[in-house]
Amino acid sequence: MVLPSGGRARRDVVRHPGSVAVLALDEGARVLLLRQFRHAIGSVIWEIPAGTLEPGEQPLACARRELAEETGYKARRWKKLTTIYASPGILDERLHLYAAWELKAGASRPEDDEELVCRWLSIERALAMVRSGRIADAKSICALLYAVQFGVAGLTADEAGSQAEKKQ
Repeated sequence: MVLPSGGRARRDVVRHPGSVAVLALDEGARVLLLRQFRHAIGSVIWEIPAGTLEPGEQPLACARRELAEETGYKARRWKKLTTIYASPGILDERLHLYAAWELKAGASRPEDDEELVCRWLSIERALAMVRSGRIADAKSICALLYAVQFGVAGLTADEAGSQAEKKQ
């Protein structure tokens, strides 16, 4: 490859079609987290629902599909939070983060290789898990912190931080 300076370098890049992640919130500002095994890290982690874009699929359509497949929930209200790059030094994946409200429960349809456990947690508890390292998934941390910092979850950063500290 040719660098912006004109120099040359060899780089390995993983090409990815893009993905979505959904911060699902209920009326009490609780967040829906999934506990699932991730082969790449050889561990079970807590994360928000997420998945890969199908060819030609728009990010919001993918977010709706993944939320329903992994959790059974459908949302009436959606908000695009932001788009992030998960690891731009090696991966071209664009990860679209959404918040979803006004949820209606239904039957989940996880893929054959997915063993998911869904749990509703207060936003304060989720933030405490981020602080303690129990939530270490980048997309989940970004969505949670974004929602709190910019008031998406109905909390200010000061309120959520002080409430999370009290629970520790």
